[in-house]
Amino acid sequence: MKGGKSKSDTKSANLSVNKKPTKKAGKKSGKAAKDPNKPKRPASAFFVFMEEFREQYKKEHPKNKSVAAVGKAGGDKWKSLSEAEKRPYVEKAEKRKVEYEKNMKAYNKRQAEGPKDDEVESEKSVSEVNDEEEDDDEGSGDEDDD
Repeated sequence: MKGGKSKSDTKSANLSVNKKPTKKAGKKSGKAAKDPNKPKRPASAFFVFMEEFREQYKKEHPKNKSVAAVGKAGGDKWKSLSEAEKRPYVEKAEKRKVEYEKNMKAYNKRQAEGPKDDEVESEKSVSEVNDEEEDDDEGSGDEDDD
């Protein structure tokens, strides 16, 4: 056949397309691993408002289990607030942002310093492990040094 595909070519092509790489579930290959020590970004004024609103809403509507209903009610309430009513939430968000920026500077400084902190921690843990092994060796007396 000139330029055509046989059935076997089509099947193998489909199989190769459907194969998935064997990687851990939930991980994307293009993203770098997250650092658990990195500070989390601060909440916006709306999310600061929603923290308080959720508590109030749950007290007023104890039987409601829908997250979407709470979010929709919170969004509607936020839109209806005046600038003066939003001000306390905006100020709290700004304070959190300043704190976050301070934490990020400290985090970036630690990252720039690099493995110095990691070496200190690993030396401590190694010495503790060695101390435990020495304690075990003293009591047994059966082991020979190589």
